[in-house]
Amino acid sequence: MEFFHSVNIDFLGKKWYFLAFSLVFSVAGVCSMLFWHHIPWGVDFRGGTLVYVKFTHKPDLKQVRTLLDRAGLHDPKLQPYDLASYDEVLIDLDVRETSEKALDQGKEKIFRALETHVPASAQCGAANVDACDLNNASLLTVKNYLMDKDPMHLGTDADQKYTAQAQAILNYRKNLFVFHSFDQLKEAPGVDPAVAAVIPQGFFLSDFGVFNVEIVGPQVGSQLRTQAGLATLYSLLGMLVYLGFRFEWIYGVAAVITVFHDTLITVGAFSLTNTEISLTVIAAILTLIGYSNNDTIVVFDRIRENIKLMRREKLSDIVNRSINQTLSRTILTAGLTFLTVLALFLFGGEVLRGFSLALVIGILIGTYSSIAIAAPILVAYQDWRVEKGKRPVGMPGKAR
Repeated sequence: MEFFHSVNIDFLGKKWYFLAFSLVFSVAGVCSMLFWHHIPWGVDFRGGTLVYVKFTHKPDLKQVRTLLDRAGLHDPKLQPYDLASYDEVLIDLDVRETSEKALDQGKEKIFRALETHVPASAQCGAANVDACDLNNASLLTVKNYLMDKDPMHLGTDADQKYTAQAQAILNYRKNLFVFHSFDQLKEAPGVDPAVAAVIPQGFFLSDFGVFNVEIVGPQVGSQLRTQAGLATLYSLLGMLVYLGFRFEWIYGVAAVITVFHDTLITVGAFSLTNTEISLTVIAAILTLIGYSNNDTIVVFDRIRENIKLMRREKLSDIVNRSINQTLSRTILTAGLTFLTVLALFLFGGEVLRGFSLALVIGILIGTYSSIAIAAPILVAYQDWRVEKGKRPVGMPGKAR
């Protein structure tokens, strides 16, 4: 299938425009990484605590930030999570201590800061506020309370049955994310009416519920950063060796420079927009390295074929012809892939936002660079060899 027939676009004639475009975005990204936002590592790489909170009302981020500041948690990152109608907030706490105990303390401070409306009748100590908050109580807390009250008047198997009752309550809470009213317990599958009746006597409902907590130590984050950098470096070296063996070494160098260009602009875009780079983003970057390299190889392979067929033509004309011949294939492949990742970006939700954003940027830049960066590098090197009186690499005959 071909979109274009007999196309004759002078891509190499526009190489200086392409160079200016790449320089602007590359320099902007580098400046952002060095002076402005730096590299916005996610919690996977820098360490810290992520707390995902569901509120019973539309949260006031300014008020939440004030509460956290009063609790000694200064400058946390707050952002709405998923759809605005879900009333969810992601709290990103940067914790630099390396001990797991210190990290747990940071998590507990977030609980304490948000737990601002504790009823005076709550049956819990000031040092253990969340123990009597049903929206954040643990399985053990609910089970122990039921064991103490024994609303079902059980005998020797009370431990097993009350564990099941507590699990049923927490399973239903997981589906709701947060209880708005104790009356919802009456609808919970598997919860005995006697248990639903006694729970309000020992628990209260806060206006939030924590549905997920992620904790990563700084040492683990540092190791992940090193491993991510090595993975990227090894992939580039592997491509250089493969293309040097499959074609000529200059083809490998041009492809590696092109992929480095793609990676630099992609990471720079994340820095400019201050979007966190997580493990899934690194996976997307490695994916786009392979994607961009594949597109570049298609163009290089056509160039190599045409060199044999168009022996008397200038290399720049051969390269232009090759790019035009593969243009339909490039647009068809890149266009369909782009539509897929664009749908993922628009409808995939917050969890996949960074991953899909990296792919959207990478596919656009990777397709562009295969035409605008890789081919001009190859031609520039061959022209340089001609000026030195050497035969161009991969070209038959004598230097002209």
